[in-house]
Amino acid sequence: MVSAVFHSPLDASEAHKASRAPATTSSSNPMTSAVLASSSAAAAKPATPPRAPIDWGALVLKTLSPVAGLALLIGIWALLTMNSTTFPTPAATWQAAVVLFSDPFYSNGPNDQGIGWNILFSLKRVAMGFGLAALVGIPLGFIIGRSRVISSMLNPIISLLRPVSPLAWLPIGLLVFKSADPAAIWTIFICSIWPMIINTAVGVQRVPEDYLNVAKVLNLSEWKIVTKILFPSVLPYMLTGVRLSVGTAWLVIVAAEMLTGGVGIGFWVWDEWNNLNVQHIIIAIFVIGVVGLLLENALVAIAKRFSFE
Repeated sequence: MVSAVFHSPLDASEAHKASRAPATTSSSNPMTSAVLASSSAAAAKPATPPRAPIDWGALVLKTLSPVAGLALLIGIWALLTMNSTTFPTPAATWQAAVVLFSDPFYSNGPNDQGIGWNILFSLKRVAMGFGLAALVGIPLGFIIGRSRVISSMLNPIISLLRPVSPLAWLPIGLLVFKSADPAAIWTIFICSIWPMIINTAVGVQRVPEDYLNVAKVLNLSEWKIVTKILFPSVLPYMLTGVRLSVGTAWLVIVAAEMLTGGVGIGFWVWDEWNNLNVQHIIIAIFVIGVVGLLLENALVAIAKRFSFE
C-alpha cells in the first residue's frame, strides 16, 4: 500500500521561499557568534613552539662551580695561615676589607687617598694610553696588512721591540716627558700597541682573495674596500688584539705606578708594603684581578655585540 502526501500550491511556494532564504538560525544568537569568532581567531593564530625545559642541573653546576673554586682557595689559605704570625688569615683580611671599603673615596692629601680614587686614577691612565695605542695601532695594522712593502719594512722593527719588558720603556718616558704621569701613559701606549698592530695586520692578510678580486672588478675605491670588505672581515681579529692590549695595559700600570709614585693602585700597593700592611696588599691583589676581569668581560660583550656574520 502506497501512501502519498499532497501539498497545496501555497505550501509548495512557502517551502520554496524557505529553501532560498539564508540560514540565520546559528548566527542569530549573539553567544554563538562570539564563540565562532573566537574559535576562528584561535585557528588563525599560529601555534607557539613549546618552551625548552630548563636544565636545572647545568644551571646549578654553572653557578656553584666558581663558588666552589673560591671556597677551595680560601680554605687552603686558611689552613696555611692557621698558625702564622706574619701572614694574615682570610678572616683578618675580610675585616680589613670591610673597614677599607666603608669609605673608599676619602682624601687626606695627595699621598693619602682611598682605594677608590687610586683605582680611578689608574683606570684613567690606562684609558689614555690604551686609547692612543688604538688610534695608532689599528690603522697601522691595516696599512701593514695591505702593503707588502711596508710590511717588510716594519716587521723587523715590531719583532725587535715587542719582546722588550714594559718597565724598560719607563726610563725613556721619564727622560722625554720629565714627569711621572705622562711617562706611565707612554709605557702603557708602547706596550699595548703591539697586539693591536699584529692582530689587525694578520686579519687583513687573511681576507679571502675572492673578495678583493670582486672589489677590483667593481673598481671600488680604497675607502670602500676598507669599510665594506676589510673592516667586517678583520673585526674579530681586531677585537682579539684589543682584548690582549687592555690586559697588558692593566698589568703594566700597576708596575709603572710602583716606580713612579703618585696616586694609583700600583703606588697604593707599594705604599702599603712600606707600611707593612700585608692585609691591604692582599686586598689590592683581589681588586686588581676583579677590575681586570671586568675589563675583559666588557670587551667580550662588545665583541659579541658588533658582529658582521
